[in-house]
Amino acid sequence: MDKELKYTRNIGIMAHIDAGKTTTTERILFYTGRTHRIGEVHDGNAQMDWMIQEQERGITITSAATTTFWKYRDEEYKINIIDTPGHVDFTVEVERSLRVLDGAIAVFCAVGGVEPQSETVWRQAEKYGVPKIAFVNKMDRPGADFFSVVQQIRERLGSNAVPIQIPMGSEENFTGVIDLVENKAVVWYEDDTLGTRYELEEIPEELREEAAEWRTKLIESVAEADDTLLERYFEDPDSITTDDMLSVLRRSVINGIAVPVLCGASFKNKGIQRLLDAVVSFLPSPVDIGGVKGLNPKNDEQEIREPLTSEPFSSLAFKIATDPFVGRLAFLRVYSGVLKAGDTVLNMRTGKRERINRLFQMHANKQNPKESISAGDICAAVGFKDLKTGDTLCAINKPIVLESMDFPEPVIGIAIEPKTQADIDKLSVALGKLAEEDPTFQVKTDPDSGQTVINGMGELHLEILVDRLKREFKVECNQGRPQVAYKEAITSVVKHREVFKKQTGGRGKFADISFEIMPADDGFKGLQFIDEVKGGNIPREYIPSVEKGFRLAMANGPLAGFPVDSLKVVLKDGSYHPVDSDSLSFEIAAKQAFRHSAGKAVPVLLEPIMKAEVVTPEEYVGDVVSDFNKRRGKVEGMESKAGARVIRAKVPLAENFGYVTVLRTLTSGRATSTMEFSHYEEVPAELGKKIIESIKGKF
Repeated sequence: MDKELKYTRNIGIMAHIDAGKTTTTERILFYTGRTHRIGEVHDGNAQMDWMIQEQERGITITSAATTTFWKYRDEEYKINIIDTPGHVDFTVEVERSLRVLDGAIAVFCAVGGVEPQSETVWRQAEKYGVPKIAFVNKMDRPGADFFSVVQQIRERLGSNAVPIQIPMGSEENFTGVIDLVENKAVVWYEDDTLGTRYELEEIPEELREEAAEWRTKLIESVAEADDTLLERYFEDPDSITTDDMLSVLRRSVINGIAVPVLCGASFKNKGIQRLLDAVVSFLPSPVDIGGVKGLNPKNDEQEIREPLTSEPFSSLAFKIATDPFVGRLAFLRVYSGVLKAGDTVLNMRTGKRERINRLFQMHANKQNPKESISAGDICAAVGFKDLKTGDTLCAINKPIVLESMDFPEPVIGIAIEPKTQADIDKLSVALGKLAEEDPTFQVKTDPDSGQTVINGMGELHLEILVDRLKREFKVECNQGRPQVAYKEAITSVVKHREVFKKQTGGRGKFADISFEIMPADDGFKGLQFIDEVKGGNIPREYIPSVEKGFRLAMANGPLAGFPVDSLKVVLKDGSYHPVDSDSLSFEIAAKQAFRHSAGKAVPVLLEPIMKAEVVTPEEYVGDVVSDFNKRRGKVEGMESKAGARVIRAKVPLAENFGYVTVLRTLTSGRATSTMEFSHYEEVPAELGKKIIESIKGKF
């Protein structure tokens, strides 16, 4: 194996909004010597939140990448860090980062515990099998409760949370942590406000019993993964060394059996050095993760590329960004081989070659030029013509297709137009660049009104995009009211025969198809096309054109032109003309057939339903619940947490525009809410009629 790779860590920091991800990252950069002063989110000078919009709002919007180094047990480790956003509207940034990372730090607030977006990012990490360690931050805050958060990680996330530290005091009395692996107290100097110096001391008398109890629990949960350790522990508990614990814990983390939990207070500069030690101790290197799986396009067989420089080059583009100085940057995770500046590689999506002019190691939005990047590393490249998020780049003579990423569909849209005629071209260029960067942002032109409609994941998402148009691309826009991205579905079975004939001078057009149209099977997305034509009544080569016609027609549903999300078509029979029939005739026939048959299949309107969670003081619970009821919401559960009530509900997006403002008014600004897309559901019939009439009334 390539020696250096053992000492490389590709990690992400993920959490709910406001749990302290960016503050934690800033401390990591300071203690590893990457920066010489600590950046603060609330002062607007955090290194990783480099966008103006991030600094103004104090939130992370884009996942920033940086490379830093940390010395642990006389070895220097290279750590590539990606700081991801916590706001649900930017969930795509988390998704694409986790796809290429080897490990993650999940940050939790010691007061808020496991919050809704913590659950979302945790599920995303589970989906990609990313090993995790947990860091309970904000131990200095009033109401901080480390053990309650550990319990929530176990119950809500179904995870085997194993504390490897317990706090010494909490709130303003939080002075340090007890390291259960080394069985020592780690105390930070009170006079050192930067937190650079700490001492390992004996555990104070009053905490020894509690520390011994938690150390026993740690050894027991670690020993589950290693029987010999358990036997030794029962024979002689003192025989278990720190190294024994570390190696078994590391194996458990990499195999997804355990999640070590640490604690600290990033803002008060406590706990970060030990968190870095845990990153290099427990999270995997590219070598531990092993080879990446992909498909060989020549024979459709699975291939594995090991993380070696001697293997053929393969990489995944996980993010596209526009930089004002160097142009379009592609963030690449290199899985095998070596990429040199000036190399030509193959893009498997387009089948075209791309020349990589320059390579950079990133530090937030600053670039350090590099001559080459090797397997297991993350870099940014410049010089490509056509590259999208999720594209595989590989060696020309050894093609491979790596698994891409799934992105959620946008649920909300607004119509925009430039304020001046002169900005029309600038707007389309700018929207094109933003859509390249963000797969959950879509631009469409409304066929009836000719308006440009931008679609995204939520109100904040679109607000930031319009703001970026103004600041980065100097395009001022007028914007319409938010629109819900409805969909349509059919609910019954219809048999139909469509004959398409067109006779002009010379050769005509002819196609004849007989089929059944019905709702798709459960869980099926898109077009479920079944060919049951017998005896060559429709020649084989025309069948794909019928399928294509139906697929294209699904973009405009029969009720109000919204897309039909899923559909089943069973092609039964048909006929053709030896001279007049061709592929295009059958495609047009299928499009017309959809228009004529879908309207008879009892079509319904579907609307996006959001999963909402509101944390409110007890006295406002009644007001919040009755407001949900007015919005056609269904309250699904309530629980008490840290002196407040948590209300969970499902609410239609259409009823929820501007909800944050209403909630502030209802609760005198004391409640907080989060919302994320849950699923699509049928709109009640009467309301559906009104929506369709209002849409048709516009044109």
